[in-house]
Order: sequence, then C-alpha cells, then structure tokens
Amino acid sequence: MIEHLLRDATRRQRRSTAIAIGLAMVAALAGVALLALSGWFLTGAAIAGAGGMASVRAFNYLLPSAGIRGLAIARTLSRYGERLFSHRAALFALADLRPTLFARLAATDPSRALVRSSGDMAARLGSDVDALEDSVVRKVTVPGALAGAAAGLIAASLAGWPAALVLLAGLAAMRVSSRLIAPRLLTQPRQDHAAALNRLKADYASYAACSGEIAVYGLGAQVIAALDPHARALGGARAAIVRGEVLIQGAQLVLAALTVMGVLALADGGAALVALAALAAAATADNWSALARTDMERLRVCDAIERLETLATLPARQADGAITSETGGITFIIDGRPHVLQRGERILIAGPSGSGKSRMLGTLIGLRRDAPEGLVVGGQDVGALGLERLRPLFAYAPQDAGLIAGTVADNLRLARPGITEAEMWEALEAACLAETVRSLPQGLAEWLGDNGARLSGGQRKRLALARALLAQKPWLVLDEPSEGLDPETERALCQRLSAWLDRTGTGLVLVSHRSGLHALARQMVTLDSVSA
Repeated sequence: MIEHLLRDATRRQRRSTAIAIGLAMVAALAGVALLALSGWFLTGAAIAGAGGMASVRAFNYLLPSAGIRGLAIARTLSRYGERLFSHRAALFALADLRPTLFARLAATDPSRALVRSSGDMAARLGSDVDALEDSVVRKVTVPGALAGAAAGLIAASLAGWPAALVLLAGLAAMRVSSRLIAPRLLTQPRQDHAAALNRLKADYASYAACSGEIAVYGLGAQVIAALDPHARALGGARAAIVRGEVLIQGAQLVLAALTVMGVLALADGGAALVALAALAAAATADNWSALARTDMERLRVCDAIERLETLATLPARQADGAITSETGGITFIIDGRPHVLQRGERILIAGPSGSGKSRMLGTLIGLRRDAPEGLVVGGQDVGALGLERLRPLFAYAPQDAGLIAGTVADNLRLARPGITEAEMWEALEAACLAETVRSLPQGLAEWLGDNGARLSGGQRKRLALARALLAQKPWLVLDEPSEGLDPETERALCQRLSAWLDRTGTGLVLVSHRSGLHALARQMVTLDSVSA
C-alpha cells in the first residue's frame, strides 16, 4: 500500500525526475569522457614533448584542452542540476505523501488511530517518511551509472576488447559484492537504529508534553537518565551502520582498483590509449560505486515502508455519502423520547457531574462511541457515520482546550485554510479575547509556547472558542466554554456569542454548569428529563 501511495506521489513529479535522470546521464558521460580525454591528452602531450620540437609543433593542444574544459563545465553543471531536480522531486513527493498518510490517520476510527502514542506517530510521519526520500533520489542513480558504464566500456574497447571485458567483469563483481554484503552487514543495524530513534522520539515527545512540571520539580536529570538507554542504543546502531558501510565501500574500492589494474595490464594500442582506457575505467568504477550506496539505503527504505504500512492501510477518506449542512439535523433520544434540532437551533445539555454530558458530545462529533443516549445525525445513527463524515458538521471547543506551540495566529489558522487577519480579529472579539491579544507585545504574532503556556486557562478556552468559530461549521459544540471566567466576562461572552450565532445561522450544542451562558440555548435537555 505505501509503495502504491509513493508511486502516486512520485508520478506527479515525473517532469522533475525525467530532467534529473537526463542530467545524471550527462554528468556520468561527461565524467568518463573527461578523465578518458585527460589521460589521452596528458600522455600524448608528454610523448610529443619527448619527441622534440617538431613533434611538439605538430601536436594539437588546443582542441583537447578545449574539450577538457567543456567536459568539466558540463559535468559540474549537470551534476548540480541533477541534485537540484532529484531532490526537488523527492521533497515535493514526500510533501504529498505525508499529508496523505496523516489524512488516513485523521479519518480512521479513533479507537484504531490512537492506539499508539502521539510521539510514535510523529516519528513515523517524520523520520520514516524522510527515509523514503532516498527511494526517489536514487531513481536517477541507476540510469546515470548505466550511462557511465556504457561510456567506459566504449572507451576501454579502444584499447582492445580484453580491456573492455576486464572492465565489464569488474563492474559485475562490484555489483554482486554489494548486493550480497549489504543485507548481511546492515539489515539488523538499520532496524535497531530505526527502532531506537523512534523510541527516543516517542519518549521525548511524551516528556516534552510535561516540560513545565519537569522544570518545576527539577526532574531533568531523571528524564535524561530515562532517555539514556535509547540514546545508547541509537549510538550503538549508528556505529554498527558506519562499520558496515566502511566495509562495503572498502570492498568496492578494492574491486575498483583491481579492475583498473586489469585494464592497464590488458590494454593495447599505445601509451595514450592505455591511459585513456585506465582513466575511463576509474571514472566508470566511481560512478558504478554509487549503486552500492543505493543498496545500503534500500534497507532503510524497506524498513521504513514496513513500519508505515500500519498508516497506509488505515481506511481512506470517504468521498461519497457525505452529510450536508442542510440534511445534518440532530436528534437526541433521551429516555426513549426524540428531541430534534434543525439547522441553526440551539440546545443546552444539562445534568449532574458524571452523568455523561461530555461522553454525549464526544459521541456526537465522532470521537467516542460510549454515549448511553441515542444520537441521530442526518437521519443516521452516529455510530454508523464515523469521524470523517461527522467532522464537516461540527466545530468543537473542548473543556480542556488544546493549543499548538506557536503564535496566536498559528492556532487560529488551524480552523481552515485561507483565514484573514480581519476574520481572526472578528472571532477574537466574539470570544472576548481581542483586547487581551491586542495587549500582547506582538499581537497575533505573539508566541504562546507549548499548549498556550503564556495564557491563563480561561484565555486558552477562549482562543479555542475563537478557532471553533473560524471553522465555519453548521454546528458549534461547546463544553464548559466559560469555566474560569469572571461573571462580567461571562455575560459579555454570552451576548457576543448570541450575536455571532444569529448572524451566521450556526447551530449550538452547549454543555455548561454555569448559568451565565444558559441564555444562549432555546432548548434544554437533561439525561433524566427534558424541557424546551
């Protein structure tokens, strides 16, 4: 599955990949030709110089020297262009792949998606996806190596077919040795490295979530000690990888040297052609050794693909059967009695603490499935709809407001794409937070820290509320939005929210113990009785 998604992503970068392959072939051909021509030119010039003044005058220095300069420029430019376009294709392909995997994660049932920790999932979407970059970049390696090999064989054949056959045998030996040795030396270290890195990232993310408590209680040393085994395992795996890569590259170097020696021994046709064949063989072996790097990185790519399969096989986004805002009415079935809300209506869910009000909200928006009451949206039971089909209907501001480590504007932009600053200020005004944000040194650009650390609990709630307003969903779902507010601010919030709801036609599902916001609702239901 992940390979299919990666092919789809790279297919959209066909043009950049094709350009990179063409430039890689030009670079390989220019490199082989440059060394071959240089060997012939230097040897021929030396022989001409030893032959006396007449030979020197008869030797044409200009054309070969111009050719060498031209080939050097061509190799440099094509190599730079190949790197530019191959990495461009890789970066854009992964930029398509990562959101696709995240979308599958976000679209699936929370009971499946949230089995793993957020740190582990971040590691998979981070380092594991980054590992796939090599599978895109290395697509240009094989054509370039083949082009260089063909040029080298042609150059070696000018000094006789035995020299060309030796070069061919040497290239085959380099390829076979790399394919055989790399899996034996690197498979386990690569797996150990990836596992240790993911464990380290996952644990670090977990500790980072409570960094404030760690700092307050002076637990930094204990956290470092807890992370140390993963760091040691990571260092040991890296050392094993380096040792394996050194052995593989050393074997490639030895085989390349033996190949050049064989070409020198069997080349014929004069000193100039022997030098041409030998240096062409050296350039060809250098290009060919890049395939060994592909063999080494292939193990890392395969390991990453195996881990990412757990994300790639999650259910895809559902394109059909979406519930529209026009058909998305809500029915609460309390004690067997249905209570229907059409678009734009408002309801307060009341009841004693622990009676299941938050469970009802979580079930309504698709995050849970354990509400004891019946819930119907758009004529269908919410249990049959799933998170992906419910998400377009509900903007949720939870009791425990979650914010990202970023600016005020960063947190508001999460609501939807294309939000303007004017819209942000309008939502902040409705949430009674605009004055607070204006008082910050950088306003909307003020950095809030991890989970809005620079804001109070009530300010975090109102920022989450402003974000929910900006989502522009048919229904606004609020869980204790005024908790922690003083009565005056609560009254202002009630008035401004009411005006917002009237102006936008947004429906409201409210849970609040405090009576200050009850005026927002036009109906009220409890878990044991109902009143309109």
